Amino acid sequence: MGMFLHLPRKSNEFLNEWFHSSRRKPLVIRGARQVGKTSIVRAFAEENNLVLCEINLEKHLHLDEVFRTCDIRKINLEIEAITGISPDKKGHLLFLDEIQATPYALAALRYYYEEYPDLPVIATGSLLEFALSQGNFSMPVGRVVYYHLFPLSFREFLQAVSPDLLKYLDTINWEAEIPQSAHRKLLEKQREYLFVGGMPEAVSVYKKTGSITEVSEIHRSIIDTYRDDFHKYASQKELIRLQKVFSQIPLRLTQKAKYSQYDEGARTDEIKHAMDLLIKARVCYPVLRSHCNGVPLNAEVDEKSFKLLFLDVGLACHILGLKWKFIQEFTEAELVNEGGLAEQFIGQHLLNIGEGKQRPELHYWLREGKANNAEVDYVIARGGKIYPVEVKAGKSGSLKSLHQYLFQKDCKVAFRFDVNPPSRQELETSIRISGTREEMGKIAYSLISLPLYAVEELYRLCEGL
Repeated sequence: MGMFLHLPRKSNEFLNEWFHSSRRKPLVIRGARQVGKTSIVRAFAEENNLVLCEINLEKHLHLDEVFRTCDIRKINLEIEAITGISPDKKGHLLFLDEIQATPYALAALRYYYEEYPDLPVIATGSLLEFALSQGNFSMPVGRVVYYHLFPLSFREFLQAVSPDLLKYLDTINWEAEIPQSAHRKLLEKQREYLFVGGMPEAVSVYKKTGSITEVSEIHRSIIDTYRDDFHKYASQKELIRLQKVFSQIPLRLTQKAKYSQYDEGARTDEIKHAMDLLIKARVCYPVLRSHCNGVPLNAEVDEKSFKLLFLDVGLACHILGLKWKFIQEFTEAELVNEGGLAEQFIGQHLLNIGEGKQRPELHYWLREGKANNAEVDYVIARGGKIYPVEVKAGKSGSLKSLHQYLFQKDCKVAFRFDVNPPSRQELETSIRISGTREEMGKIAYSLISLPLYAVEELYRLCEGL
């Protein structure tokens, strides 16, 4: 991971809740390479005065056969021989890092739960999806708990570099006016986040040095690490295609995926396979098309129609070759509408906005027609209700697709993210009904506009509707 400052993260709350649970199960932390999995476990052990018995299983592949025995006493003796620390003493925390390297360790977790219920066990894996998909061993269903870790969110970034601004996020809503100076500062920090992103090492370096050059070096190093990882889950034949698709995803942020655009010389099934590998590695995430007629949104998805988000907006900017000076010079309209960066920022946070316990899913709405396509950037479900979410700089007149959605779904509340202070407007408008030349329909709805930097408050604000 490299050496960097400890950064406060919302995962700390989850870890504390897990640790003090009366029915604590082994915890498996899932997430992409270098999002901070190892660091949060080490920091948690230190903060709770626990003796950390840590073993990186990528360096001890022979242990897979030992784990296969499911003999926990024997397993603990092997770990003690390697680490010099007995895993099962009171006040100790067993940490199995890169657990996907020895898949039978996953199956052995059930026996830790059943035979050593007082021993806290945490496992982490950056390529865990590959081990889970192979399924040639018995998974401890119901005997482990999963946590999904992402790059630092904008709120966590603020906590690291400008914590005095957090109070404005805590109280933000469309009824209370935010001071203009605070609004400007938050927009500036959000723009910085677009470049720095949320990878812990990049944020740590930025907090410590303020150097954009050093941040770029960290980004280059992380991207090289990802590319070096490709050989771990792809054949030699697949490597070049994987490289091409990896580099193309930031170029096509938030666009409906068309396989031919990612590698013109490859077959559709080959490109799809490369995308599937990158999704499993959590380098990118699909945004699935849903018909949005009810909850859960996943019940009505069209898996052939999707968009791809990159893991982190800062890494995406680096692959795109966007310099800090260029991002600084964006006008507010360009910042929201150009290159998909704002839509990537919102999508990245909608994935991250939950508590980490559920597998992240993201949806959008698309109605296709010969000359009158309509698309809503994201659709979320909260409390049994469905809300469309648009990322725009324009005024309500530019929301034609949103209006089609509101009419078709008889929806009364919509969210828009832009660069303006929070507001709520009660709007009525007439629209031309899809598929007709003259027939008009009317809609009346509440448009809640929020600044981009307030995306993590979205679920809280939904509760008051």
